[in-house]
Amino acid sequence: MAQAALAVERVAVKPGKPQYAKVAFATLVGTSIEWYDFFLYGTAAALVFNRLFFPKFDPLVGTLLAFSTYTVGFVARPFAGAFFGHFGDRIGRKQMLYITLLFMGLSSTMIGLLPTYARVGVWAPILLTLMRICQGIGLGGEWGGAVVMAVEHAPPKLRGLFGAFPQTGVAVGGLLSVFAFWRASKLPEAQFLSWGWRLPFLFSIVLVGIGVWVRMSVAESPAFQKLKDQKAEEKMPLVVAIKQHPKNLLVAMGMRFAENGLYYIITVFSLSYAVTVLKLGRQAFLPGLVISYAIGLGALPFYGWLSDKVGRRAVYMWGACVCGLLSFPFFWMLNKAPQNLWWGWAAIILIAQLGHAAMYGPQASFFAELFPAKVRYSGASLGYQFASIFAGGMALPVSTLLLAWAHNKPWPVSLYMVSFVIITIISVIFAEETYKKTDVS
Repeated sequence: MAQAALAVERVAVKPGKPQYAKVAFATLVGTSIEWYDFFLYGTAAALVFNRLFFPKFDPLVGTLLAFSTYTVGFVARPFAGAFFGHFGDRIGRKQMLYITLLFMGLSSTMIGLLPTYARVGVWAPILLTLMRICQGIGLGGEWGGAVVMAVEHAPPKLRGLFGAFPQTGVAVGGLLSVFAFWRASKLPEAQFLSWGWRLPFLFSIVLVGIGVWVRMSVAESPAFQKLKDQKAEEKMPLVVAIKQHPKNLLVAMGMRFAENGLYYIITVFSLSYAVTVLKLGRQAFLPGLVISYAIGLGALPFYGWLSDKVGRRAVYMWGACVCGLLSFPFFWMLNKAPQNLWWGWAAIILIAQLGHAAMYGPQASFFAELFPAKVRYSGASLGYQFASIFAGGMALPVSTLLLAWAHNKPWPVSLYMVSFVIITIISVIFAEETYKKTDVS
């Protein structure tokens, strides 16, 4: 894959006049594909994998095991972030983005080809876990490169807006993944469980081809090109980021907790909750997710733009506080869904777009601005990805255990959400404001 990326780099364009719109579109397309692949797994873990890869267990235990394989993808992400961040700061942001995109897409395609437990027994969940690790490696390297490219190419007073484009890939990827599974799940039960669930994964290879083609037309980051021309690249960027910027690394990790942990409770755990606790169909909350992701297409860039006007900290703090205030009403509204599904849809939309999006929109520019160009890919990636182990990575299995402990009462899960919010609020308080920086080179 590395050789393929280098070969593509030889025919790619060279830096010249600003490529604002082109870079924004390229980072949006790339992260959309990465998140499409990553979210497919979460939706499948909630609706399919417990039945096809862990069929010998009680439904609750099967769901917990499926979510545990989901978690291993998060464990792989910081190691990938460190690896790709190192080489992204050493030899270039752009080359790493080709590799991570290929890694992610091929892993997801392979999931669509995996045999189930009925065919190969225990090898089925082992292979599933291995592919999930590969997905984590791809996404772990992708995010840092995409946001750094977007921010370093952006006009000085619009870094929040341009940094929000790769973040908007979450909404696009989530929308595509939920829509793909929604359509596939309309098949008769037997066909869906036999081959229908595989189709969204197999479609990944088509999206990867589109993503690589789009990224071929984008020049290397001006900030990195300047370092390269001056032969000023850092030899050990990850080590330097840890030694010289420990506070900003810890702040970035802390700010991730509410954004990352609550996101997977909102978008994945809610699907499992609808089926196992509320006894609704597997499609019950999918329309709510589709509507939420569609709103996110506008909300995420808006919050990024707003952070250019009033500051990153203010917008981020708003999002965290809203999530904390809605942690208990979220499940109260979900529990009213058996009477009217609109309650469940509204619960997902409100907390996702009033709270989560306000954190995630300006996050790319905020994290990138915390570190100098020499170590930016490494620092932003490590801060973003390491926290994901303890936030998003643990959110699903811990929430499932808390729900079982409380005999399907969701109040412990709400308290768990509030604990994430408290960590994030404290971190934002200690974070420096960065939106007025005039130079990110």
